[in-house]
Amino acid sequence: MDPSAGDGLLSPLAYAREDESTDDRFYLMPRKVVHIDDGAIAALGALYAAVLPAGGRLLDLMSSWRSHLPRDFRAREVVGLGLNAEEMAENPQLAAHVVHDVNREVRLPFGDTEFDGAMCAVSIQYVVHPLRLLREVRRVLRPGAPFVVSFSNRCFPTKAVAVWLDTSDQQHVRLVRSYFEAAGGFAEVTHEDRSPGRGDPLYVVWGRASSGTLDGRPTIR
Repeated sequence: MDPSAGDGLLSPLAYAREDESTDDRFYLMPRKVVHIDDGAIAALGALYAAVLPAGGRLLDLMSSWRSHLPRDFRAREVVGLGLNAEEMAENPQLAAHVVHDVNREVRLPFGDTEFDGAMCAVSIQYVVHPLRLLREVRRVLRPGAPFVVSFSNRCFPTKAVAVWLDTSDQQHVRLVRSYFEAAGGFAEVTHEDRSPGRGDPLYVVWGRASSGTLDGRPTIR
């Protein structure tokens, strides 16, 4: 286990996983499944429409074959970053995609302030360096740009981090919110239960990139 896992927010043991093999091996074969049901997908799409900027360039972090943006949502460009090229090639909402393992290399392959918004759908439970990853997301976002993290009660348990498997849905909300707050660089951090009432629950945490600079890089003030 990498001793830097967790970035100091919790013990490295909190970010241990049953399957510690590299994630690119796990996702070598396409897994064309959705991890939330139709009601939760619709609820997430409605939140995206309300929070993400129409006409902007968006980053779909830990992307797959579906992004769950509403069909009538018009972004200037959506760029997917994920582990399986075949999955992302079948995503009709992606204009481009990049194969990249954020658990092996946290630094994102993009320049500073390239994106007007970002989202990470039902994947935060697999991240072993959450604070470093959120700082990287902040780096590639323009000031004021939102980052939306959504999750439910479903996952691939062998790849989810221990702290996720050992805690409840409500504790997941507090955990993800703590990632935003401890990483720094985000303002207006908000969380909501967007569960549609029947079927899969849906929880969302989002914040907006703060303005300010440090050594030429955008940071929180």
